[in-house]
Amino acid sequence: MKKLKKLPIGIQTFKEIRDKEENYIYIDKTKEALDLIKNGKYYFLSRPRRFGKSLFLDTLQDIFEGKKELFEGLYIYDKWDWEDRYPVIKIGWSGDLRSIESMKIRGSDVLRENQQRLDIVCEEKRHLSSCFGDLIKKSYEKYGKKVVILIDEYDKPILDNLDQIEVAKASRELLRGLYSVMKENDRYIKFVFLTGVSKFSKASIFSGLNNLRDISLLPRYGTICGYTQKNIETDFKELLEGVDLGELQKWYNGYNFLSEKVYNPFDILLFIDSEKEFSNYWFNTGTPSFLIKLFQKEHYNIAKLENLRTNESLLNSFDIESLNLETVMFQSGYLTIKKIVQKRRRKEYILTYPNLETKMSFNDYLLDVLVKNRSRKIEIQNELMDMMEEKNLEGIEQVFKSLFASIAYNNYTKNDIEDYEGFYASVIYAYFAGAGFDRIVAEDATSDGRIDLSVFLDDMLYIFEFKVNQKGALEQIKEKNYPQKYETKFSDIFIVGVEFDSKSRNIVHYEWERV
Repeated sequence: MKKLKKLPIGIQTFKEIRDKEENYIYIDKTKEALDLIKNGKYYFLSRPRRFGKSLFLDTLQDIFEGKKELFEGLYIYDKWDWEDRYPVIKIGWSGDLRSIESMKIRGSDVLRENQQRLDIVCEEKRHLSSCFGDLIKKSYEKYGKKVVILIDEYDKPILDNLDQIEVAKASRELLRGLYSVMKENDRYIKFVFLTGVSKFSKASIFSGLNNLRDISLLPRYGTICGYTQKNIETDFKELLEGVDLGELQKWYNGYNFLSEKVYNPFDILLFIDSEKEFSNYWFNTGTPSFLIKLFQKEHYNIAKLENLRTNESLLNSFDIESLNLETVMFQSGYLTIKKIVQKRRRKEYILTYPNLETKMSFNDYLLDVLVKNRSRKIEIQNELMDMMEEKNLEGIEQVFKSLFASIAYNNYTKNDIEDYEGFYASVIYAYFAGAGFDRIVAEDATSDGRIDLSVFLDDMLYIFEFKVNQKGALEQIKEKNYPQKYETKFSDIFIVGVEFDSKSRNIVHYEWERV
């Protein structure tokens, strides 16, 4: 019987994965690596966490250090001169980064580790940037070869401190000083590759590095990290025996970097290791608390994230002084590109949740913050699913009222949140999405307006209109004939008008009809 390959869960070392004795599964990314090396010098790649960035960086290191034996059977094996070796400086940010002092200590430790590995002694320097510059020059002089620089999670010191803005700003200045050294030492450098989650503007971090090539949304590198559908159906075929691949795709595929959609590797490996049980593996590795704080602070309508229209500048405009929820969600992997709309002189991007895991998990996490009692939240979600399946419209009203009665409004920094219609739509959307409804459309366009929320369940459709301190929600649905576009497609269509009072912060009028 053929022995199944092992799962490299949490392993970011290329050498360990390629150890023949260990028999780990590995998806070959050396074609992309060779293309990068041959066609450029300075690169930046943004991908969500746990997406394989560190492993790719480690692969690059082993290529430049000429470790030929690790690449047998891979694309690059007979296409690279393994005698042509280069000194490699590798910088990674891990551990405690919650103060500038701890960042400086970590930076000093990393540079010292590189000196030991390269057998180089640098003069004691007070500043990290001076030590980094010294390391580049001395590596070049010792080995007579230009230096390769690999920086993993370049932005982690900033992202770890988004809840303490002054430390985040100081981190940005420290990194700007460190990374600017590469520009000053360009003549000693062969190749630079940086990875991260966020995409700060070049002016804010990469001072002077105007030749840094951002390949994050370059189609030919769209699958540089992650697993493709072909990988799932071939490389993982034996490991996924008996699995409904359509369901797997719905749960974990969907990340779009303007090429073929990809799966997050962490999801697939944990899914297989957890006896093929569908669950929220990637999401549970890190809670997006800073996203929730943004929602609490600003008037965002979470329901609109299902089909969010934005432009390219917003996708790249990560600014710690003025964080934008949509930008942070896209760069962190909670949203992805659904499609591109070409305008006359510009492009518009339609964003959405990548898959069922992110959609359910983000909204469920939001609800955990909103409600006072987590066990009551779960009860309400179960009741909501039951009422919808049973077509119990009176029951849905009671569930909605229980829902808003359970919300801790003192979580919010703005006192007028209860006056905002989008807040109520956000909460109801979050309950539907968190409960596992996978077909929910916010601001569903019709010939005469936009439906606040459409919820599809089997052959049933529920159309909701919300109003705050106003009347006529159901009348608006009927006047604008919102159900018309769906009348021939569903056996049951229910229209529901829900009116809220900002003083009581709950429903004051609820009526419905069956079309």
